[in-house]
Amino acid sequence: MLKYSFKRVAQSAVTLFIVVTFVFLLMRLLPVEGYFGDRYDKLTASQREAVLHKMGLLDPWYVQIGGFYERLMRGDLGTSSIYRQDIPVAEVIAPRIPYSVYFGLVATAISLVAGLAMGVHMARHKGRFWDRTWTAYVVFINAVPLAVYLLFIQLYGSDLLALPILFDKHRPISWILPALSMSLAGIAGYAMWMRRFMVDELNRDYVKLARAKGLSSSAVMVKHVMRNAYVPMAQYLPAAILATISGSIYIESLYSIPGMGGLLVDVIQRQDNPMVQALVLIFSSIGILGLFLGDILMALFDPRIKFVKSEGAR
Repeated sequence: MLKYSFKRVAQSAVTLFIVVTFVFLLMRLLPVEGYFGDRYDKLTASQREAVLHKMGLLDPWYVQIGGFYERLMRGDLGTSSIYRQDIPVAEVIAPRIPYSVYFGLVATAISLVAGLAMGVHMARHKGRFWDRTWTAYVVFINAVPLAVYLLFIQLYGSDLLALPILFDKHRPISWILPALSMSLAGIAGYAMWMRRFMVDELNRDYVKLARAKGLSSSAVMVKHVMRNAYVPMAQYLPAAILATISGSIYIESLYSIPGMGGLLVDVIQRQDNPMVQALVLIFSSIGILGLFLGDILMALFDPRIKFVKSEGAR
């Protein structure tokens, strides 16, 4: 188990390095005009060159990325060059983290409770009215573009429920619509996974044997089917939870939530390289950590998984 964990940590580190490096190089391909905003036409060629030199953008790409990782090893995420000029990136991001974490945790709780309950209900009523109804919801969430139904919820949900249309940290009632919007995809995902696993378990021989022994349908569901259905879901729960905590970029922008998601959109538009690199590093780390925890939980919870000593893999 320990050897397997170290191997997965190494794989995760390599994946994170590739993602961050790729984004780093892509940002260097953007036109240099974006680094100046509306000042570009007001500066002379020598002044523009001096600004680019100060940012380190005139150095070869391998020198730039080497300097980035050297600073990163010291815990330095860099300094904002445009969004908040000459302010440390960590200082800009720190106040926004609580918003993304709060909405992520609330949305995760809603998704887990509602999604798993919906999945159980669908499996118990397979092929009947409620199964078809919730399946229609899942299909709708996956088929309709995110922007369409989220805009619909924001515009009409605020009127029907008498809720504020934009986030206000001083009005807790304005937090309801963003949290619900952020949980919709999670509910659909958990419901579909739970239904699938439970339907698979219902067809197992041990379920037929339990029923033959006289156990009630409720007892079979709770003690056997649901218990075993949670095991494969353990692999996906951490990734889904951590992805939700990282916050929805579109939803934070839509409701004007001052979290990390909306900030990422803003700094990409402004070509603030240090800010983009730091945020991509954070979001990528969250996603990779979720996948890693999913593999570990799957290995711990499923007794059928064995580790081969010679390969250190399951």
